[in-house]
Amino acid sequence: MAIVYENITANKIKTALLITGFLVFIIALGYLFSYQMNNPGILVGAVIFSTVMSLVSYFYSDKIALGMSKAKEVDRQSNPELYRLVENLAIAAGLPTPKIYVIEDTALNAFATGRNPENASIAFTTGILQRLEKSELEGVAAHELSHIGNYDIRLSTIVVILVGLVALLSDWFLRMSFWGGRRRDEGGGQIGAVLAIAGIVLAILSPFIATIIQLAISRQREFLADSSAVLLTRYPQGLSNALRKLGGDHEPLEVANKATAHMYIVNPLKDLQGRPQGMFATLFSTHPPLEERIKRLEQMNV
Repeated sequence: MAIVYENITANKIKTALLITGFLVFIIALGYLFSYQMNNPGILVGAVIFSTVMSLVSYFYSDKIALGMSKAKEVDRQSNPELYRLVENLAIAAGLPTPKIYVIEDTALNAFATGRNPENASIAFTTGILQRLEKSELEGVAAHELSHIGNYDIRLSTIVVILVGLVALLSDWFLRMSFWGGRRRDEGGGQIGAVLAIAGIVLAILSPFIATIIQLAISRQREFLADSSAVLLTRYPQGLSNALRKLGGDHEPLEVANKATAHMYIVNPLKDLQGRPQGMFATLFSTHPPLEERIKRLEQMNV
């Protein structure tokens, strides 16, 4: 049990550090761009615009994701076994029972969505319902409920806002630089020239850096959901066995795309799934390597 709590604490600390670093990066970026453009309102305008756009997505992203996945809602009458399984785990987690959806697809996968526990949904593919043992399906359901209980959907929305803000700032800076809108240092000093060059380099690289940070946060929340799921089921082998089966399934999920891939318990596109991943490939992955997730689960004692 100590290892489970250590993993949860470590993952929360890593996420907090990543978010803090992200905020510091954006503040420094905004200051540099505002200084170079001699316009402090740039940062304020970008924050307002990206926040409004992201809030719209925040309130409707669950409906969009479920609609794109062609998921159909089930209830206690239409699928009593699945409903009881999710309901019992939700009670154990102290959460309201989420709406439950089924995706008609033989690929093995599942995802959770919703801005808070009161407006949450979990979707399972027919493949995962048919091919997993009960203890394995409980592990998957507990993982998705942990995403809901840990407010990972809300966190991911905040991160999307930050990434969008970086992209907006970078785009505006490059456009205004091209049209001659940058500050012209009266003294022609070296500091001004260095800041100008630094601004252009950061404008080009910052969306790339922001995306890497976003993916790192996503991977840490997957580890956290795995650890939290073990606290619910008290049976780490259930989830680890499920992940093995999901890793051995090479069928891509037809309704998934790059915009929704991060939501699923494993990569639904299968482009890197089940293959050895080097450090460079892992940097651009929304999910940690399955081997690493399984290894951590096997080290947990409850």
